Amino acid sequence: MMFKVEGHKLRSYLFAFGLACTASAGLLPATSANAQAPQTPQARGLPDFADLVEQVGPAVVGIRTVEKVSSRSGGGGEMDEEMQEFFRRFFGQPLPGNPRPGPRPNRPQQPQEEERPRGVGSGFILTADGYVMTNAHVIEDASEILVTLTDKREFKAKLIGADKRSDVAVVKIEATGLPVVKVGDISRLRVGEWVMAIGSPFGLENTVTAGIVSAKQRDTGDLVPLIQTDVAINPGNSGGPLINLRGEVVGINSQIYSRSGGYMGISFSIPIDEAIRVSDQLRATGRVSRGLIGVTIGSVSKDVAESLGLGKARGAVVSSVVPGSAADKAGVREGDIITKYGDKVIETPSDLSRSVASTKPGVKSTLTVFRNGSSRELAITVAEGDPEAKPSSKRQSDREEPQAKPSSTAGKSIGLVVSDLTDAQKKELKVRGVRIDAASDAAARAGLREGDVILSVGNIEVTSVKEFESALAKADKGKPLSVLFRRGEWAQYALIRPAR
Repeated sequence: MMFKVEGHKLRSYLFAFGLACTASAGLLPATSANAQAPQTPQARGLPDFADLVEQVGPAVVGIRTVEKVSSRSGGGGEMDEEMQEFFRRFFGQPLPGNPRPGPRPNRPQQPQEEERPRGVGSGFILTADGYVMTNAHVIEDASEILVTLTDKREFKAKLIGADKRSDVAVVKIEATGLPVVKVGDISRLRVGEWVMAIGSPFGLENTVTAGIVSAKQRDTGDLVPLIQTDVAINPGNSGGPLINLRGEVVGINSQIYSRSGGYMGISFSIPIDEAIRVSDQLRATGRVSRGLIGVTIGSVSKDVAESLGLGKARGAVVSSVVPGSAADKAGVREGDIITKYGDKVIETPSDLSRSVASTKPGVKSTLTVFRNGSSRELAITVAEGDPEAKPSSKRQSDREEPQAKPSSTAGKSIGLVVSDLTDAQKKELKVRGVRIDAASDAAARAGLREGDVILSVGNIEVTSVKEFESALAKADKGKPLSVLFRRGEWAQYALIRPAR
């Protein structure tokens, strides 16, 4: 027997039958009064950014910069003289626009300044009286800064201050009653959260793009850890705000990862809390004051950490100490591994750099260093100085000097021949240790070479050949041997692995 069912009724029957089967299989919640429906996360639709744009958009500005370049007066003066001669010979009159016939007197050309457009960027208004935040690289080398509001008003801005290390700048326009942004709490920002950017990519004003937070605390080698997103950011977006769904600014769009100069799915923003700290100093003094202790640091490898007894790879190893610096006065030595700064545990060299930089100069703190197999605490007073300060430029001399005696071949099993330093070398290098006369086999594979100065073997300091031989005798011959050595200005660890 066959039944004819209309299409829409058939679909209804099939849908009802499917629900009944699903319920009987336990895939749908029971409908009885006594049954408890399981709690399942509800699907969420894509956010609507329109209200956010209306709320925050008026506080976002476009920034154009102009720079002055030198040029010669009368651009193309030689061609102008040739044309004058041509008109005199063939037309008997000077070039139109020149009232006097005959050659003009030769005058030295004076250099002149010409204004040319330099670039475009974005920014956002911090205060109703006209303070605007942007990137330092947006206004770098600008002779004139022009700020355009969404209502098309344009103002010449005054540079209040710029900090290249954090890439934050503050400018001021003369206006009142301006719309302002709301600053968000960076600690509430979560990976996977929706965010939005407003800016002027390629000069296209008030462009809105959106995406999610891809990572927080992304270490790119900058002074501050950055927020990584997949929001489309292009040249011209720099300095614009990164906005969460609450309409709060959580970052300044600053960098992109790109091989072509355009957006490739990875963008970086400066966390707004750090930017505000910088902007407060710029508004107060026009500059940023940072702490400095005067060390060059590097990372600690897993193998070196294990060989020294540090455990896991952590901390920042001191490669050099600037003479007379805060670290030098505190007793920090080359080869020390800094594991804590004050109460903050140091996991990476960046942790130390950022913690010290955020400390006000003159503040007293402590450094916990791992040295010769044990930890010790050093008191230190943070100084202020040039953030680009480098260690002393003195380098190990290349001239030949008589080698001091005695020398030692006790390290031949690991490929080392060493000797004591001369008095002149100790004075020049400001270190005590033993000089490598020859490095081969395991020592050479570890990166050691002739002329390096060994400062410690294992966790034992060596200042003479005798101490070197004693430390070598105490080392476990079946395990990798950690050696702290100095080459030129820098100290570092090497791991000598015994031959199998």
